[in-house]
Amino acid sequence: MKKVKTILYGAALLLLVNACDSILDREVVLSLTEDDVLTLYNNTQSRAVAIYNYLPSGFRCVDGAMMASASDEAEYTLETSSIQMFNVGSWNAKNNPDGGSWWNNFRGIYLVNHFLANSDNLDLEMYRLNPDDIGHEQYQNRLDNIKRWKYEVRFLRAYFYFELIKRYGGVPVITRPVEIGDSFPRNTLDSCVNFIVKECDDIALGLPIKYTEQENLGRATRGAVLALKSRVLLYAASDLFNSPEKWASDYANKDLISVKTIDRKERWKRAADAAKDVIDLADAGYALSNNYQGIFRSYTDTEIILARRDGASNDFEKANYPVGYDLGNSGNTPSLNLLDDYEMLDGTAFDWSNKNHAANPYKGRDPRLAFTILSNMTKFNGRPVECWTGGRDGKGVPRATKTGQYLLKYIDPELNLLEGRTSVHTWILIRLAEVYLNYIEALNEYQPAHSDIKIYYDKIRRREGIKMPVLPDGLDQDAVRQKIRHERRIELAFEDHRLWDARRWMIAADNEMGKGVLNIPLRGLEILNRGGVPSYRPIEIEKRNFEPKMYLYPIPQGDLDIAGWSQNPLW
Repeated sequence: MKKVKTILYGAALLLLVNACDSILDREVVLSLTEDDVLTLYNNTQSRAVAIYNYLPSGFRCVDGAMMASASDEAEYTLETSSIQMFNVGSWNAKNNPDGGSWWNNFRGIYLVNHFLANSDNLDLEMYRLNPDDIGHEQYQNRLDNIKRWKYEVRFLRAYFYFELIKRYGGVPVITRPVEIGDSFPRNTLDSCVNFIVKECDDIALGLPIKYTEQENLGRATRGAVLALKSRVLLYAASDLFNSPEKWASDYANKDLISVKTIDRKERWKRAADAAKDVIDLADAGYALSNNYQGIFRSYTDTEIILARRDGASNDFEKANYPVGYDLGNSGNTPSLNLLDDYEMLDGTAFDWSNKNHAANPYKGRDPRLAFTILSNMTKFNGRPVECWTGGRDGKGVPRATKTGQYLLKYIDPELNLLEGRTSVHTWILIRLAEVYLNYIEALNEYQPAHSDIKIYYDKIRRREGIKMPVLPDGLDQDAVRQKIRHERRIELAFEDHRLWDARRWMIAADNEMGKGVLNIPLRGLEILNRGGVPSYRPIEIEKRNFEPKMYLYPIPQGDLDIAGWSQNPLW
């Protein structure tokens, strides 16, 4: 058996590929039965489907933790988890807790390129030469499917490249199988963005608007392609990729970390137009869900545009159930920083100096709070959660929450873990509410007075089960900007957006406006229970450290040394 050892860019990306075992590699075969051809065809499909496994799943990104625990959304209770390196600022080019994302995405890209280079090698002449109509129909159907699979994997490659550029800036853009001895420069960030956008433009019409067959649910659709384009263009228009002088003024290769200087409003317009294309895709059947909590326990909700469905398990529940429940380990515990940002039902800000607010910080709040955060005294899995000091889930119990709260979003609250009960989990990669938020954020920067800003802002907040106040009239552009950012923080909490939003808005590190949101202490609640009456007091639980160099990840040192690339700024 021949083995081909391929080094993409250095030791960190060593890939071993069984060249002759791949059903996509052409071999000289003198005769094939119809069963043989069908087997090869099915295996080709399986290779395409397998590449979906390289899409991110945010349930346990880094050493068991969600990326929310590297942001101001949460604290991971296991102190020895490597996610804590992000929070204390002890990571670098040789030791990045999320360094696996580099390998994972390039591995996915490699598999896409290999598939595209070999997918036409499947010989379907047996079907074409079949004299009956069924044979001809099978031939055409299989040709159409292979063509669609190519579009699907090109979408996946574009998604992998987005995951890379949001972390690293410009990376090598590779569209063919890599051979021994190949070397590739880092592409400029602008060329990476243009590549992703062009891929989306080229393949969008080649994919169906939606699938109706159960076996095809989860595959890339036209809506997913257009939504990815909208997200990429939003990032490309944002401050981080347009303002290198604010954090890396002495860096010699600014084209690796920023897009070309053009009319900034034109970039925002392109982002807004791309998001509107998704919204206008009426035949896809996308609609905001009337059950906010249910979105995250479904695979077929009308709001979902792209999702990754994991097999039935109880791993996420074991990791995140309150510690006082059998097999619960606390896991990703929501912060007070996040809790404080949930508005009161009348749209005003929560205020700890208000005695009524402080007496019960969960009462009369935005309904999304109760769907996201599991709070003290809330009934859960057969009993109320006891987050107070001395309670079954509170301070004094090993590995109890430090923040005084637990996670509810994505959790199945009914599992009996001792009995081994399981649940299917769906990690939502793109949903319609995000597209609405992409649209109005870009539109506010491009055309601040546009009526669609209020329309789509209000749609998110006024849907059934939420019914929060609408966007007030008379706000200036900056006030609307802050409203949109706030809405994004609340609506998309724990969906792997906050960490990257804080970076692209350049509010993570200290700036001219004050302390960075990822550079201030993480806070929680001290909860006491006297005679059955709980009391709540804000406390600091952890100092956080975010320096300007952390706006982008460092290129892994092993690959950097071999390839001779420029490292990202300040590392």
